[in-house]
Amino acid sequence: MRIEQLEYAAAVARAGSFRRAAESLNLSQPALSTTVRKLEQELGVEILERHASGATISESGRELLPYMLRAIETIDELRRVADGQRRVTRVVSVGTVTVATASLVTPTIRAFREAYPDTEVEIVSTHQAQIHQSLLDGSLDLGLVNYLEDDDLSPEFEHRELLRGRPVVCIHPSSPLASRPAISRAELRGQPLITMRSGYVMRRYLHRLFPGRPPRLSYSTDGADMAKVMVATGLGAAVLPIFSIAGDPLEERGEITYREIEDDDTEVFLVVQRRRDAASTRAVQDLVDLFVERSDSITVR
Repeated sequence: MRIEQLEYAAAVARAGSFRRAAESLNLSQPALSTTVRKLEQELGVEILERHASGATISESGRELLPYMLRAIETIDELRRVADGQRRVTRVVSVGTVTVATASLVTPTIRAFREAYPDTEVEIVSTHQAQIHQSLLDGSLDLGLVNYLEDDDLSPEFEHRELLRGRPVVCIHPSSPLASRPAISRAELRGQPLITMRSGYVMRRYLHRLFPGRPPRLSYSTDGADMAKVMVATGLGAAVLPIFSIAGDPLEERGEITYREIEDDDTEVFLVVQRRRDAASTRAVQDLVDLFVERSDSITVR
């Protein structure tokens, strides 16, 4: 039994004529008649009474009609829901604090596009508080954010850990600090510092690193990528998670490098988040899985 058989039989019952029903359905009358006849044969019931002036629904057909209409309505609803899912997943929005762009985000998005070539991926770069707000109001599907190891994770979000690593000092290879195996707080305090704006975890980390007497900040920016570009042009040093630097094209080309911070064992975590009660589409779930799969292949030096 096919849904169009039910639809065609219902159309004839409404029109009172095979001819009028065929015209409304843009079908030939013989094709319509054959389709309805096959349905009657399959059910073993004559649904329509045929006569010279047209066709009327039979007594048996009147008993079956409510079930036929209910089946048609159910299939129509199924189609509407499926169409809605296709429209929703044509755009997947990801908020990010722009860390691990080259090693994690870009390869993952490329793999996702191969699986979903008709879906647009929208990347929004902003700070953690804005990502959380956008996840809550539904304007973002996923968020990539950093946490310090002792931070509390909000119960409003599902979390999948992707990467973890220590904070390091990102410097230009020509910096005198590049000759050091590790950089002390005092040496770091003497550098022009490029940091994230308020709202980013690494800005908060700097205040933890220098309790009571925060260092003088020379520049602030949105996101690690701009900070690395500024370091590469010789403007100063930036404190970033190691997974944001290792494997970056600037690091591989020798335009930036990094050193550990002495006497500091803090770890930073990169997680992918989504609102816990948000309806999950297949595309969004697959993107999360791709982030996890890619992160498993990354070795943080």
